[in-house]
Amino acid sequence: MANITVSVDDDLKKKMDKHSEINWSEVARQSFKEKLEDLELMDKLTSDSELTEEDVDEISNKIDREVAERLVE
Repeated sequence: MANITVSVDDDLKKKMDKHSEINWSEVARQSFKEKLEDLELMDKLTSDSELTEEDVDEISNKIDREVAERLVE
C-alpha cells in the first residue's frame, strides 16, 4: 500500500485531535474513493459528449447559483 501525506491547518488538526477515536486515515481513504467514483461516473457519462470544458464550467456555475438561491429561500 502506498503512503501519501495530507496537510491540514492547525485549527482543523486541533478539532481532529479531540476525536482520537476516529481513524482519520480511513476517513481520508473513503473520501478519496468516493471522489474517484464520482469522477469515473462523470467520465463515463461525458465520454461521448461534445461539450467543451467551458460549457461544462458554465453549466456547473449555473447549477451552483440555483442551488445557492434555493438554500437562501
